[in-house]
Amino acid sequence: MATAVQQAVEVARPARLDALTGLRFFAAINIVLFHFSNPQWFGPLAPVVNAGYASVSYFILLSGFVLAYNHTPKARAGQLGKVRFWKSRFTRIYPIYLLSLLLSWQMLGPEYKQHTHAMFWAGVILSPLLLQGWIPSIATFLNTPAWTMSCEAFYYFLFPWMAKWKKPERMAPVIAKLAGLWVIGLIPGSLYLYFQPDGLAHVDRWSYGPWLDALKFTPLPHLASFVFGVMLADLDRMIDRAHRIRLFLGVFGFAALFLLLSQGREIPFALAHDGMLMPLFGCIVLGLAGENLLSRIVGNKALVFIGEGSYCLYLLHFNFWNMLHDSHILNKLGLAAYDPWISYLILIALSLVALHFVENPARKRLRALIGG
Repeated sequence: MATAVQQAVEVARPARLDALTGLRFFAAINIVLFHFSNPQWFGPLAPVVNAGYASVSYFILLSGFVLAYNHTPKARAGQLGKVRFWKSRFTRIYPIYLLSLLLSWQMLGPEYKQHTHAMFWAGVILSPLLLQGWIPSIATFLNTPAWTMSCEAFYYFLFPWMAKWKKPERMAPVIAKLAGLWVIGLIPGSLYLYFQPDGLAHVDRWSYGPWLDALKFTPLPHLASFVFGVMLADLDRMIDRAHRIRLFLGVFGFAALFLLLSQGREIPFALAHDGMLMPLFGCIVLGLAGENLLSRIVGNKALVFIGEGSYCLYLLHFNFWNMLHDSHILNKLGLAAYDPWISYLILIALSLVALHFVENPARKRLRALIGG
């Protein structure tokens, strides 16, 4: 009877973690700069921009953490319905995802020329279904960043079962499991380095190979990062928000990440692309999830406001960039001399427009229509 009464009490919604929202902006703009800049423009930050792909790994880990932070207590109390959760995630991600595909219609011609007829039509059919990422050769079909949504859709499907994992009682087993996940996350990249299936002497951000594409773009190699984020939420609950260890972890995570990325070519791309950086991302998340100077700086209102549009910025930045430059609007307005810096500002502004005038209204209408 006591258990039934306890489960009847609605689990309280956790507090917002604004600093993580603020950092989402930096992660998203780093991906923009990775795709549309020369890293050398940024001086000492060049290694960070040159490794902008790592921001995607951070987003995947953060996704697992945020979902577990918000939903695991409900799941363990028997209050997380699978279908309702899936509907909620669908209404969250699909409107902007669909918009990104619609805005990419001009890519149909180049995609048709690049692929066999079978692969082209597979891309046309699977992309709206969030399934194109399972086939490496069409993972970036129409909109390059959209491959990650195939990953997220798969992880969202699995999450309700992950969320019911038994609540840990002690910190040591959680840390041990996180260490084990880190090792598991290193396996795909390590196997690639050992067997060199694409025959590439050196692999970097410009390298291409079918096996490398499978490592970079398909859901399974990134699954460990998502699960790491889910389990990290349990460790987060065991550390007091105001404990000074959080500030240390955050500063250490940022500093170690910068020093590691500064090694450039010395760091194997196949490992750095995903897996290797999990512990450092974990330190950063734990640091920013606390109450300290670092979280107050990154969680200021301006960064949080812009960070709310990070999903739109990430998923639509190719669309917006191509529209902006194909239209030659900057030349017509006499602003081309300020490019690309003005383009970055316009992309940020357009992402906020998409958030407030497309994503949020569409989500409300979808939820009214299908629930979630």
